[in-house]
Amino acid sequence: MTGNQDPPSPYSPLKPSGNRAMAVAIKGEEGNPDSLPKIIASGRGKLAEQILEMAFSKGIRVREDADLAELLVKLDLDTPIPSEAIVAVAEILAKVYEANAHLAQPSATENLP
Repeated sequence: MTGNQDPPSPYSPLKPSGNRAMAVAIKGEEGNPDSLPKIIASGRGKLAEQILEMAFSKGIRVREDADLAELLVKLDLDTPIPSEAIVAVAEILAKVYEANAHLAQPSATENLP
């Protein structure tokens, strides 16, 4: 980044060098923590933008990681996350679960009269 450029938004479609925007949606099997998350949506360009719009409209947290997205966007839908990416995905999911748990807990100030 040089000059007065704004930093990229963490919620913008991923744009690795020379490629169109891309997005990948993953989902774990609820109630089965031992199952691997699977790819439920992926795409480039307009499709990537639609995936992100759907995520934002549903309040789903989005993480920008161009390298991981580049790996995952090449896989078929309903494919379990490959072992090469599982550590990165696990770290992302842990942060998402932590953030969701934090949002679900009422703050101490909400209980004050």
